[in-house]
Amino acid sequence: MSEEQPNKGAAGSTAATTAGSTAGRSRRRFLGAAAGAVAGTAVGAVAMPNVSRAQSTTLRFQSTWPARDIFHEFAQDYAAKVNALSGGRLKLDLLPAGAVVGALQLQDAIIAGALDGGHSVTAYWYGKHPAFSLFGTPPAWGWRANQMLGWVKYGGGQQLYNELLQDVLKLDLVGFLYGPMPTQPLGWFKKEITSIEDMKGLKYRTVGLAADLYKELGVAVTIMGGGDIVPAMDRGLLDGAEFNNPSSDRALGFPDVSKVYMLGSYHQAAESFEVIFNRTKFQALPKELQTVLQAASEAASADMSWKAMDRYSRDLEAMKAAGVKVYKTPESVLKAQLAAWDKVIEEKSKDAFFKKVVDSQRDFARRVVAFEQEYEVRQDLAFQHFFG
Repeated sequence: MSEEQPNKGAAGSTAATTAGSTAGRSRRRFLGAAAGAVAGTAVGAVAMPNVSRAQSTTLRFQSTWPARDIFHEFAQDYAAKVNALSGGRLKLDLLPAGAVVGALQLQDAIIAGALDGGHSVTAYWYGKHPAFSLFGTPPAWGWRANQMLGWVKYGGGQQLYNELLQDVLKLDLVGFLYGPMPTQPLGWFKKEITSIEDMKGLKYRTVGLAADLYKELGVAVTIMGGGDIVPAMDRGLLDGAEFNNPSSDRALGFPDVSKVYMLGSYHQAAESFEVIFNRTKFQALPKELQTVLQAASEAASADMSWKAMDRYSRDLEAMKAAGVKVYKTPESVLKAQLAAWDKVIEEKSKDAFFKKVVDSQRDFARRVVAFEQEYEVRQDLAFQHFFG
């Protein structure tokens, strides 16, 4: 007791001593129990280490896109989500197109084990089975890409995609479809397209079922990866081409070889990305990491759609300011495309699996698009009211 404290007397001193003794015993019991708990935890950690969380797996993952393309950025976004959601247990080591193989060789490289996975579009594997293109560039049923992904998730599309990979073609692959793309442009040309006659005989780049569509329309189609298109146009090997969107087209240099940009087309009115993995490698991962790879595709799908709104609109404005002339594809061309789709669907549906997928898509689109048209309010009326 300090000299400044008042003297409480014998009774007060005894009470204080007793209280202090009791408090001290309680404190010692608490500290002893805590020490025992810490020791027990330490023993438990040594006896049963969390081995799975200590392990880390790196997968070699290549995109089919040049590093400067926004599509490669989308692949980076997917990889970043996988790396974050896995808590460091799984890392996708992302490479651009050509780092290991060219864009159109990606699938074979993954099957062979030269790569563990990749980011692409299913239309690139059209040569192995036409139905591949149905999961990325399907017929223009009047739906948007997000509605197509609704079919993938809730209309049986994922099951049909798995059937194509594992039962029909027996490929050592597993994959997820994600990332709704806006309607693609008709493309870049030397002059404005005013009728389908203007496209007849043109040397034109596209991929997937769109190649069959344009052949029906008398176009001379060439299939090539995105990074090769602009050099081919520059050398006169192509008269026109489509790739995908304003951001990709600007980054790849299309405005350097053409100033005519035709917007709106039914050749690829709904498209999505695909992430694929070597199935043996995928199944060797713990179940929670398999789930991470799938869940990351869904998270990246939403994020990509939001980023595309911002970036695509900005890049289209920038190209207009730089002298690119933008035209809407005339209705006569759109109607000719739809008529060509009828022929392509009829011809390709001679294959039983192709018809199975087409019928599933048709049923889903009929119901979902009808609902949208009946249920949603008009956008154009409100836009014109506020913005003119």
